[in-house]
Amino acid sequence: MLKAYLKDIAPYPRWFHLVNRESLRADLIAGLTGAVIVLPQGVAFALIAGLPPAFGLYTAMITAVVAALFGSSLHLISGPTTAISLTVFAAISQFAQPGTTVYIELALLLTLMVGIIQLGFGLARMGLLVNFVSHTVVVGFTAGAAFLIANSQLKHILGIDLGAGTSFIGTWEKLVLHIQETNLYVLSVALSTLGIALLFKRLLPKWPYMLFGMVAGSIIAYFLGGEAVGIKTIGEITSALPQPHGVHLNFEKIKQLMPNAFAVALLGLIEAIAISKGIALQSRQRIDSNREFIAQGLSNIIGSFFSAYAGSGSFTRSGINYQAGAQTPMSAVFAAIILLAILLLIAPFAAYLPIPAMGGIILMVSYNLIDFKKIRKVLKASRLETSVLLVTFFSTLLLDLEFAILLGAMTSLGYFLYKTTHPHMAIMAPDPEDNYRLKYIIRKKGLRECPQLKMVRIDGSIFYGSIEHISELFDEVYKGPEKYCLILAEGVNFVGLAGAEWLAEEARRWKEKGGGLYVCNLKIIAQDVLEKGGYKKEIGEDHFWATKREAIAEIYKHLDHKICLTCPARVFRECQAIAGSQPPDAKEKEIPVV
Repeated sequence: MLKAYLKDIAPYPRWFHLVNRESLRADLIAGLTGAVIVLPQGVAFALIAGLPPAFGLYTAMITAVVAALFGSSLHLISGPTTAISLTVFAAISQFAQPGTTVYIELALLLTLMVGIIQLGFGLARMGLLVNFVSHTVVVGFTAGAAFLIANSQLKHILGIDLGAGTSFIGTWEKLVLHIQETNLYVLSVALSTLGIALLFKRLLPKWPYMLFGMVAGSIIAYFLGGEAVGIKTIGEITSALPQPHGVHLNFEKIKQLMPNAFAVALLGLIEAIAISKGIALQSRQRIDSNREFIAQGLSNIIGSFFSAYAGSGSFTRSGINYQAGAQTPMSAVFAAIILLAILLLIAPFAAYLPIPAMGGIILMVSYNLIDFKKIRKVLKASRLETSVLLVTFFSTLLLDLEFAILLGAMTSLGYFLYKTTHPHMAIMAPDPEDNYRLKYIIRKKGLRECPQLKMVRIDGSIFYGSIEHISELFDEVYKGPEKYCLILAEGVNFVGLAGAEWLAEEARRWKEKGGGLYVCNLKIIAQDVLEKGGYKKEIGEDHFWATKREAIAEIYKHLDHKICLTCPARVFRECQAIAGSQPPDAKEKEIPVV
């Protein structure tokens, strides 16, 4: 068992067998596209976090490579993110002035602590916690994040100053007030880049259409007049390289930062898992949450020793990576190498890349992140799942990201608890027209029921959470004229202690009424508590049957046959035998339920 655990958590790449000449070519193209995209992002995110611009680029290189090498997702790209950057700033700015040496030291210490916490979660196999984040939550969160990403690019696409850190609603309020200030030159570059990228995608889908779109957008921006007409570029980029160094450990500082470290760690894990699962829905890949926890933890631990601050999965970069055709995590490695080359060799040239061109590409990526097919299925299939989807989507737009996905997960968990505590139950009756198969009386109108025996099918577990709901139906059934009740328990997977006590009490009620309670088709494993607690003996060993046919045959012996002689229903074969129209067949095969 220990050997299996160590093998499961060992941090080594498990995707090398997928690497070949074709995948390397695809990953190189995706890496090139991702490296160009992350240039302005890394700088902007570092400034949001209150750190020097180069720290964002270091995070985009170190964190991305480590997380990609040891994670389970083939497309997740880690690095600096908006939510993490804002949280880091809020956590450290209360203790030091942004940009100072003390602030930087605290940021690196926080990053180390975040990594250790995340690694601990992974080693403890706490990835199962994210199982409560359902696919519907992921779809809603991904769609909401796609809108946020597109929303953040409006100022770059339209050339309007909408301010920094504006909320979704705030952005649109400012947009309505300042729409007349739209720079048509900037808009032309963004739309041209988007149009050309879409054209290349349609005509040459295997080519790096995003890269071609950005190159074309750069050329168009140059001929339109560039910065002279308001078309901004990403500006000069530092060519300094990340240098290894130590992290200053201070017990008092660790104590101060611990609550914030947990918040950042959880936010980072939630983001990474949500993004990887969101893309996995499209790529049909299985995500190992524990591996992702370990990978995120290692990436932040190692990154803290190379001037990288806390990072996580990036919606934008991961989406671009997948849409650009990446096949393995080598795309993250190529992106880091290319970004390093840009910093060393062509930083002056990369500075001329127009921001509106990248805005157009990011707009296309945002649209592709929305799983319209899955959303339509959810809307058609279930009202409760639809509510989970809508709650997650709108909370993503209107609340902080960590609260959005937690609220979505809580809504999804509430839906699960509701379904668990409200098992489906059906009153069943034989259908003489269909070989006496038991059918749901609501679905098959006109079925006659035995006036002495009530048959109830329970599809769900009988435990403390569901007893109240089950009791409500049985209280109504008990008011009827029937003295006998048969529980069809093929859909019962678990009977808890409270459920066993309820069955014993219900059996006493029916016995006092002059009849009895019987159970058939209850799985052996579901009888465990009944057996060990002595409840089965209390109810009666002869009240449990393996098949419906055997149970009905036994119960029929106890019915008032005088009533059977004059009964107009005659729903069982035994009824027909008493009436002299058909001999009973005790060896009849089990009658399946429809």
